[in-house]
Amino acid sequence: MPLRSTFTRFFAMEAASGLLLIAAAILALIINNSPLSWLYNGLLETPVVAQVGALTIAKPLLLWINDGLMALFFLLIGLEVKREVLDGQLSKPSQIVLPGAAAIGGMLIPALIYWFLNRDNPAALNGWAIPTATDIAFALGVLALLGKRVPTSLKLFLMTLAIIDDLGAIVIIAIFYSGALSTLSLMLAAACIAALVAMNRLGVVKLGPYMIIGLILWVCVLKSGVHATLAGVTLAFCIPLRTRNAEPSPSLALEHALHSWVAFGILPLFAFANAGLSLSGVTLESFTHHVPMGIAIGLLLGKTVGVFGLSWLAVKSGLTTLPAGANWGQILGVAILCGIGFTMSLFVGSLAFVPGSSEYAGMDRMGILTGSLLAALIGYAVTAIASRNNKALES
Repeated sequence: MPLRSTFTRFFAMEAASGLLLIAAAILALIINNSPLSWLYNGLLETPVVAQVGALTIAKPLLLWINDGLMALFFLLIGLEVKREVLDGQLSKPSQIVLPGAAAIGGMLIPALIYWFLNRDNPAALNGWAIPTATDIAFALGVLALLGKRVPTSLKLFLMTLAIIDDLGAIVIIAIFYSGALSTLSLMLAAACIAALVAMNRLGVVKLGPYMIIGLILWVCVLKSGVHATLAGVTLAFCIPLRTRNAEPSPSLALEHALHSWVAFGILPLFAFANAGLSLSGVTLESFTHHVPMGIAIGLLLGKTVGVFGLSWLAVKSGLTTLPAGANWGQILGVAILCGIGFTMSLFVGSLAFVPGSSEYAGMDRMGILTGSLLAALIGYAVTAIASRNNKALES
């Protein structure tokens, strides 16, 4: 199937998912600021227990969503990253120079801005990674509103940048947001990974064995102190993309099967569960506190400066060129759109400021929603103005 057709379908799905995310977030905000707020909070706090013999996993529904369903989201991200590295936009160094430089700038500058504003508050510094994230579905959803005025190359630039950004987020979560480690659970997780690698090397192409061991791996990682979603990424890297004897690719089959469930089920559910910020008692001071302000400014200004600045340096130094058919105004618009952290920022925020145990648990969502909304509106406007002469372009 031609790359253009595949990408067009992928982009359409991501765009629709982004619009659904917006609806889920708005619905959560409305319900949690209405007389039904008790129902919203009661639902998320509902205890859910899974037990097999002596093994018990007891968590409120919110954490089953964040630790369980989001592991499937990271499984999909891992599958996409692996495909892009082996056969796609990340397979050649020349293809990743521009989005790679932009992604690095888009993670570094927001983190520095947040650190600068919260450098005197050790408890608040734990949220430094929150504004480094980009929500690929949300950002592509906004870009889709411009239709054919935006060249395909610009969409590919944003998608590749966001994939590299997601890979950076995975590394950050693994290094900085893991708890106290359990040696036994880590050893069992290592045994699962060894089994997955062995199956890959032996040419096993049936998905069933991978998924069974992947489930065991998720439980081991959950109990180990390392964040459970990393089990999804690890499993993705072990599932074969290329096969012998022209057999169907299990990695591509699983990616195709997961995409609709993640885009139209898991991510909107996550947004609904995590975006319901209560506005009760919110004042101007609530927005000017260094935690929400650091996140909002990091997303809006930090992403813009980081993505656009590093892109400009990479092009002007001769290392790479602008995407075909794109101009600097469009690059600026996309840089601003990268400030839509939303899903990934909410996820990192739930790790940095654990609800119920951190005084900043609500403040981070305020900064995320404010920064992401402004980035969406301003980014759309800038990209639309820069694209006004590109109406003839086909997406």
